[in-house]
Amino acid sequence: MNGNVIDVTGLTKRYGDKVVVDGLHMQVKRGEIYGFLGPNGSGKTTSIRMMCGLLTPDGGEGHTLGYDVVRDAAAIKREVGYMTQRFGLYDDLSIRENLDFVARVYQLDRRRERVDEALLRLQLSGRQKQLAGSLSGGWKQRLALAACMLHEPKLLLLDEPTAGVDPKARRDFWDEIHKLAEEGITVLVSTHYMDEAERCHRLGYIAYGKLLATGTPTELVKQSGLTTWTITGEGAALLGTPLEANPAVALVTRFGNALHVSGLDSSTLEAALQPWRGQVGLVFEAGLPVLEDVFIHLMGQAADNYAAH
Repeated sequence: MNGNVIDVTGLTKRYGDKVVVDGLHMQVKRGEIYGFLGPNGSGKTTSIRMMCGLLTPDGGEGHTLGYDVVRDAAAIKREVGYMTQRFGLYDDLSIRENLDFVARVYQLDRRRERVDEALLRLQLSGRQKQLAGSLSGGWKQRLALAACMLHEPKLLLLDEPTAGVDPKARRDFWDEIHKLAEEGITVLVSTHYMDEAERCHRLGYIAYGKLLATGTPTELVKQSGLTTWTITGEGAALLGTPLEANPAVALVTRFGNALHVSGLDSSTLEAALQPWRGQVGLVFEAGLPVLEDVFIHLMGQAADNYAAH
């Protein structure tokens, strides 16, 4: 596997005349947490399903866990843990009954032992008799992850696993993901949350079917080429509209009463800010863009694959 658990080149998927994933190139290393980011409808889920053998690509090639993504789809599905966006277990079964059912489907040996280990690992033992339908979002998330781990996969594909989950449950989930990575399990996770993106080893950003950038969070900030100023103080929010109209400003992001103002040329950006620099009560600070600035800028550069031509 040359050190890469996922290694795909030119993966393409079409639905009718629309290209949903357009020539995806991606490598994910063993033991890595790779964050897959992008807006809704960007092709993240379709890409993940092609890489785990659930969808046949219309073009391209590659391997997952050393298996060919086209010829060996059945083998990939047996060795990957895939957690879908929506809770997919049975509401009218208990936590233990759901896990036991999944173990039976996989025809696993040591079924009771595996279920006990999963319950213990995800701190579900005390709730094992509780019906899945009565669980909160955070506990359903733990149950879904436990089900993914029963067959001891080497690769986890997690599709927006923390959507709609409270911050404490999200933090606990990510602590568990990092423990799994320390054990050598590779994780590909799609997310919309920037704080989660910053917890990944590497990131890929996809918009309208195209992978626009990849690298560590620090590398992506540097690669963006953006210079960013933060404006705070009374009246700072009122500057957003006039600054957005200035061609030297690539992006204005509002954070309460503060503005992040970004541009691709530092000197012209400073000139754009100059008319307000002497205004009483405003504070201007130069700094680096945050990941959200970078990704919004990238999305603005991409062409909508569903736009009318």
